[in-house]
Amino acid sequence: MPRPRSEHARRSVLAAMRRAIAEGAFESLSIEGLAADAGVAKQTIYRWWPNKAAILGEAMLDGEIPGNPPALAVTADLAADLHAWFDAVGSYQLREENLALARALIAVTAADPALGAALNERFAGPVLDWIVRRIDLARTAGEVRADADAAAIADQFLAMASYAALLGRPLGPERVESIVSGVLWGIAAR
Repeated sequence: MPRPRSEHARRSVLAAMRRAIAEGAFESLSIEGLAADAGVAKQTIYRWWPNKAAILGEAMLDGEIPGNPPALAVTADLAADLHAWFDAVGSYQLREENLALARALIAVTAADPALGAALNERFAGPVLDWIVRRIDLARTAGEVRADADAAAIADQFLAMASYAALLGRPLGPERVESIVSGVLWGIAAR
């Protein structure tokens, strides 16, 4: 039977992960380095977590690491709202620690699909919900075609932001304008 976790050791490991993310060091972080920073044996980490992605995931679900940029308001202008969302994402990704966190989340999702699903529900879920709600409001106002799939559009926006993070190239104003105007042209009520 596995030994129960020491809450103190668990908190120390999660705090060490938070420091590593704040320094933008997730990719280069080793279990040995994490154990040394947390003041625990590396066997303690290996006993409780299969990899560093699982530690990051637990730290995020536990609230140790901040997630998404702040939510945005909804105005009467769909294009302005979508621009504001992309601008917020771009500004968020300009900070190295946020870019490292976004990349680490992609790694967590790839390494552990169940943990990735829980993280996506907690952190991406509100973003997806905001985009869907905003497009649905525009549909109700007659600005968007009735057959526009708001959930698919939300997935595409999140995928573009994730891809930009993965490449380390936050979306600039020209790219955002191209994306938003292209989507709006495609879903506009005729």
